[in-house]
Amino acid sequence: MLDERVKNEQVDDLVRSMIALTDADEAYRFFEDLFTIHELQAVAQRLAVARMLRRKVTYQEIAEETGASTATISRVNRCLTYGAGGYQMILDKLDALDRQAGKDQ
Repeated sequence: MLDERVKNEQVDDLVRSMIALTDADEAYRFFEDLFTIHELQAVAQRLAVARMLRRKVTYQEIAEETGASTATISRVNRCLTYGAGGYQMILDKLDALDRQAGKDQ
């Protein structure tokens, strides 16, 4: 469950909005309006970092491949280890989708 310091009506609306998206086109359109390009790239970068950390890639390799700072990599690693389980949950779902699509991981 989301930390009660973060959970509020506005965040509830954001969550409901994301759940309401029905396909990638809708998501791209919503994200383009919602985020600046930099914000969207930063969020996508964190997800890429989480995937690589889960594969036990070194911080140096992650930094070189994604351009993420060691501070960002460390923060994502803390979330993977001590967080609410959100990264693990979504990475499991993405892995399942990749297997269904026949993608190598």
